[in-house]
Amino acid sequence: MTAVILLIRSYLSIFNLLAAGERILGHPEEPCYLWFVMEFCEGGDLNQYILSRRPDPSTNRSFMRQLTSAVAFLHKNNIVHRDLKPDNILISQKSGSPVLKVADFGLSKVCAGLNSKNCEEHPVAGAGGRVNNQNNNIVNINKFWLSSACGSDFYMAPEVWEGHYTAKADIFALGIIIWAMIERITFIDADSKRELLGTYIRQGTEIVPVGEALLENPKMVLHIPQKARSSMSEGVKKLLQDMLAVNPQDRPDAFQLEVWMDQVTCAA
Repeated sequence: MTAVILLIRSYLSIFNLLAAGERILGHPEEPCYLWFVMEFCEGGDLNQYILSRRPDPSTNRSFMRQLTSAVAFLHKNNIVHRDLKPDNILISQKSGSPVLKVADFGLSKVCAGLNSKNCEEHPVAGAGGRVNNQNNNIVNINKFWLSSACGSDFYMAPEVWEGHYTAKADIFALGIIIWAMIERITFIDADSKRELLGTYIRQGTEIVPVGEALLENPKMVLHIPQKARSSMSEGVKKLLQDMLAVNPQDRPDAFQLEVWMDQVTCAA
């Protein structure tokens, strides 16, 4: 995890850890304390920032580009976040304009050098991509299966619910976040009672996470946009449909997504 922190602090859109903790040594029976001094993001998290302001298409487009750029950076460096959600996206306003910071890497996974002998994750055997055996640090992150079902329900891809997924799960979570941000779709968290950004499927009186609903019914058609008077462009609509595809192989990877997001937001 130390290597992950050292890597991500160099990138603007990744939450910056300013000072690592210090272990306080004493008698063996005394507890040890670990302190973290972290960057203060005065804009709060994405939920607070978006829901406390009037809708602004320009801000939405900027945030969409920043988010896709941040995830592309992570995947380029063989890191799967695994818990992307508005709570874990913080906003800094030090430069005057809001800058997103992806935070909380407690569930993240570094895929470089993984093999079936030393961990539970395995390279995907399939067409279209191979692990580069000449350099263990250069891998196709979308060719590694992960098996620990983790994350936050409303942002989890269908395959994560099954416990068999790749980095494309981050793309699905990003699709849920962006869709909810554009249309301001929210739900009330049962534990915290907070209003949170997140799309869902309504089944009677209950709301069901999109990923769970797609797992139960892979042929279900997502109605994007949800709202009749949505200002969502056709380009963004198509991109969200691709990001939220049931089959992860039908989703763009993070690098394709970064390019396509630039195109659709500039055209909007």
